[in-house]
Amino acid sequence: MDQHLADELVGMMQEDQRVLRQLFDSGELPSESYHPRMKSLHEQHAGRLKEIISSDGWPGMSQVGEEAAKAAWLVAQHSVSDPEFMAKCVGLLEDAVAKKDVMGWQLAFLQDRVRTLTGKLQYYGTQFDVDENGWPIPFPIEDSATVNERRARLGLNSLEERQEQMTEQARKRRANIEQTN
Repeated sequence: MDQHLADELVGMMQEDQRVLRQLFDSGELPSESYHPRMKSLHEQHAGRLKEIISSDGWPGMSQVGEEAAKAAWLVAQHSVSDPEFMAKCVGLLEDAVAKKDVMGWQLAFLQDRVRTLTGKLQYYGTQFDVDENGWPIPFPIEDSATVNERRARLGLNSLEERQEQMTEQARKRRANIEQTN
């Protein structure tokens, strides 16, 4: 295992989450636009992931361990300024999932993110919006009748279970806001 690379990837993920938390806590997120600080960090991390991929291929669990493989996925997932790179990562994740070198959910989330960002229907139902009352609803799904079969193949729970989890999280957030007001 490449511990140095694993540590670097996990460090990128921790930095991403730290900046996200800081912006959220300061009230700068959520906002209607891509926060310049997040955008800059995401682009910097994507640039580094591109270098890693060009020299070593996709950093899967066999090379960097499960947590660092998750970190590589997060960098790709947040590379929204570069949809071509994200699409390339989908292909790499497809190969890695076939080899059982990454978790299947990583492919589902990244593929759906790429599809929704490019105006296509998502395939696994991982990307959500909110309805007029602020409750989570999935973006439109291609062949929605078989989405739960596709989700199960990659180790995800049913779309209905996921939507209920997200609705419960939204209820808790609302209750916390009401308590502080």
